[in-house]
Parts: sequence; structure tokens; C-alpha cells
Amino acid sequence: MTKVFTLDEVKEHNHSKDCWLVIGGKFLEDHPGGDDVLISSTGKDATDDFEDVGHSTTARSMMDEYYVGDIDASTIPAKVKYTPPKQPHYNQDKTPDFIIKILQFLVPIVILGLAVGVRIYTKSEQ
Repeated sequence: MTKVFTLDEVKEHNHSKDCWLVIGGKFLEDHPGGDDVLISSTGKDATDDFEDVGHSTTARSMMDEYYVGDIDASTIPAKVKYTPPKQPHYNQDKTPDFIIKILQFLVPIVILGLAVGVRIYTKSEQ
């Protein structure tokens, strides 16, 4: 029978000689890639950290070797999805949008016209 632990019990194992990590509702002991990686993810559900690294299928199969037990899901706090605050578009100099759009159209045309004008002027002087 699989032992079920609480998150508080897992949190007690948070140093390099005794480190447990919760991944996918189970927790692991030891890490073939080194202890530093584990220490930074102890005391929480590290499933996202594990997935973000992009572990290989070999690494995933090795999890069975380090498996210690299951975690009581009711002891893990619910994840809250971050929603950025709604803010209006910031127009630093308060220039109306239509003026900005006109300038974005006219400025390149003026620059092109000046370049062509300078080229024609310099050719006519030769």
C-alpha cells in the first residue's frame, strides 16, 4: 500500500541530504541532476517546474526509481491563474491616435522624397 503524506510532512525534507519534491501528485527523493535543482522547488507542488524544464522520456521513467509516496491533494493550495490588471493603452505625450497614424504614413514619404530630391539635385550639378 502506498503511503500518503501531507504537504507539511514533505516540507520537512528540504535540504540536500533529505529532499522531497512533489511532482504530479507524487513526491520524489533524490535527483540525478544534482541537489541544487531540487532545493529551489521544495515545499510546494513542483510539477510546473518539472514540466518547464522539458525532461526527456528517460528522465520521466526514472521518476519511478525515486518515487517515495503520494501527496494528500487536499494539503496542496489551489493554484490561482494570474490575470494581469486591465489598463488602458498609455499614450505618454497625449497625442491623438489619428495624428500618430498620419505621421507614420507621411514621415517615410517625406524622407523618401528628400532622398530622391537630393539625388536629382546632385546629378543636375554634375
